[in-house]
Amino acid sequence: MSHLLQVDHLTFGYRAVLPLLTDVSLALEAGEVCCLLGPNGAGKTSLIRCLVGTHRPSAGTVHIDGLLVASTPARQLARHVAYVPQYTDTPFAFTVLDVVTAGRTAYVPFGATPSPTDQGQATDALAWVGLRHLAARPFNRLSGGERQLVLIARALAQATPLLVLDEPTSALDYGNQVRVLGIIGELARSGKAVLMSSHAPWQAFECADRVLLLKGGAVVGCGPPDRVLRADSLSDLYGVTVDVVTAPTARGPRQVCIPVAGPLHG
Repeated sequence: MSHLLQVDHLTFGYRAVLPLLTDVSLALEAGEVCCLLGPNGAGKTSLIRCLVGTHRPSAGTVHIDGLLVASTPARQLARHVAYVPQYTDTPFAFTVLDVVTAGRTAYVPFGATPSPTDQGQATDALAWVGLRHLAARPFNRLSGGERQLVLIARALAQATPLLVLDEPTSALDYGNQVRVLGIIGELARSGKAVLMSSHAPWQAFECADRVLLLKGGAVVGCGPPDRVLRADSLSDLYGVTVDVVTAPTARGPRQVCIPVAGPLHG
């Protein structure tokens, strides 16, 4: 198995309903970022849950780092893939550092407590996302955006070759969205593979090496952003008119998506 992430002909659905995903294939190498795009109900979260082992495919396979996800124990799999969900809450007043240190669970022997090394890696992960000053703050008293950054730090502390992020910027303001995209780019440059879902096509132009377009549970486009994210493909994907233009910036010409108000008329 040469790819860090290999998805082959994956189909997923619940009993007595039509499949939510049909014949999805994807390969991702170390150092690459893949962005999943699609409208609500397209199957992005279902695909992500199949990748990290919380859903079992009806057909097809998922391999991570050579391991067949469906038959790998959760504790072992947690050393190869870290998952950041859309939202996590807890009624308990765990500190931010406690939550991030939980990312080290797969490395802590049963019955033991995290070592100073584990806590140091958690502190370093908090510094990566700019929240080291909140280490002692109760997690359940943070804003939604701060919580999401803490969950990203927890994934970083897990020290896996693959990170899977389900809409990691959904609760963040614009500045923090840009910062998270920068972190994702840095992680890829350090050799990690990152798969993220998003509702914002511009984010794929910012940090992705490839894009997977999902519609109705099927792949309708896959490849580099500048080839896949076209006006026609985005307009069809979201059902509104979208223009893709090249804009001058301080870093040179950049492609951007511009939605046009109103429904798509054919």
